[in-house]
Amino acid sequence: MRMLIGGKAVNASDGAVIEVINPATHQVIDTVPSATKEDVEGAVEKAYLGFLEWSEIPLFERIAILYKYVDIIEERLEELAGLQCRESGKAVTLCRTEAVAAANVFRCYAEKARNFGGEVLPIDTELRTQNDLIMVIREPLGVVGCIVPFNYPMELYAHKVAPALVVGNSVIIKPSSDTPLANILMTQWLLEAGVPGNAAQIITGSGAKVGKCLVENPKVNLITLTGSTEVGIETMERCSKHLSHCHLELGGNCSLIIFDDCDLDNAVRETIDGRASNAGQTCCANKRMIVQNSIKTRYIEKLLEGLKKVKVGNPENDDTTYGSMINERAAQHVIEQINHTIGQGAKCIYGGKLFDRTFVEPTLLTDVTPDMDIAQSMEVFGPVFPVIGFDTPEEAVAIANNTIFGLSGAVMTDDMKKAFRVAKNLHCGTVVVNGNGNYRSMHQPLGGYKMSGLGREGVAYTLEEFTQKKTIALKALFK
Repeated sequence: MRMLIGGKAVNASDGAVIEVINPATHQVIDTVPSATKEDVEGAVEKAYLGFLEWSEIPLFERIAILYKYVDIIEERLEELAGLQCRESGKAVTLCRTEAVAAANVFRCYAEKARNFGGEVLPIDTELRTQNDLIMVIREPLGVVGCIVPFNYPMELYAHKVAPALVVGNSVIIKPSSDTPLANILMTQWLLEAGVPGNAAQIITGSGAKVGKCLVENPKVNLITLTGSTEVGIETMERCSKHLSHCHLELGGNCSLIIFDDCDLDNAVRETIDGRASNAGQTCCANKRMIVQNSIKTRYIEKLLEGLKKVKVGNPENDDTTYGSMINERAAQHVIEQINHTIGQGAKCIYGGKLFDRTFVEPTLLTDVTPDMDIAQSMEVFGPVFPVIGFDTPEEAVAIANNTIFGLSGAVMTDDMKKAFRVAKNLHCGTVVVNGNGNYRSMHQPLGGYKMSGLGREGVAYTLEEFTQKKTIALKALFK
């Protein structure tokens, strides 16, 4: 598959390519161009022209085009889900769910935009503006660079591209080098639906080269990125040099606090659902299980029983719980983190091993203490279940908050007063009561505190961040 620049499918100007490998089978399934700096600069120049063209198209026509795009996704959903399954190693059932979510995100942003407007300020509030009419309107920012991660490439593509386009921005999409194929196909369909070729482009290549060129280009008005905290910090530093807007959804070490008055069987189900999904490669997955000591032994026994039923294997089978990690490097890194935690004194009572190069067993770690790295700010992006004990609600909150991250959290208890008190005291952007933190409504303001990012992603909020306010004053209109 090739990049889409100016409405044309093109190779890199120097002909270089990147192999796309199915991490579950280790086979090369396609190649994509490895763009040069000149390719990126050319795409940005075209994107500015695309912004001028697309922003002049009436909103109702832009909405109609995006509705047509949703129809295309829904008609060809199996094709899209199957392609992502092969390039990512993600269970095909989860890929189907994600494709449906992506279509719904585009639909909801289109619906929201129809009622997203400005305001008229109060009249005659001061002498110097007496008899004036002051209006505030919303305008697009210009060129938006959308840097999409590997773990949920379809849904996060939608959360970046849909709000940018519907309000009149042009977009340049930079997908992960591990999972570019579904994003290229989605961009092809945008053009098929009627988005101008200069208004929606996709360039492929490494983040270190292509992403850097995109972020450093002063003609890119907004960068929206989902990725690691380290990459987010570098991105913000580069954007600051020309004061580009920066929208970051970054890492997390999310906590699941389990009290002794909860439904323990439900707590175990939520633990596995929240952590095993997508082989644990989810920013807001529950990465620390903080369990009241009075039930910790029973919880571990039940969790062990549940993990033995988790099916790890071929992601194209409908009964697979989770497939491979995204690549061998990521899988090996998780194993190193497991061994590091064992070296600090934890016990591995289940799993802990790598098989077939990219598959990590569900891993249960006990005797984890609050002073260990995994209990604080070491984010493990894999199917690892560290269990940390506590006695009082205050202790649980202190453990949960003792991290540089603040993306999401969860509380399991039948005492709603306690649940709300704990939820209020957790330093994170989302708290789920009696469920796991791997939770997302397309409407909620997803994002985090501290080092988990800047800005919020959600239908009711992102349109604000992808536009700018302009004041228009009509002097002496009422005089």
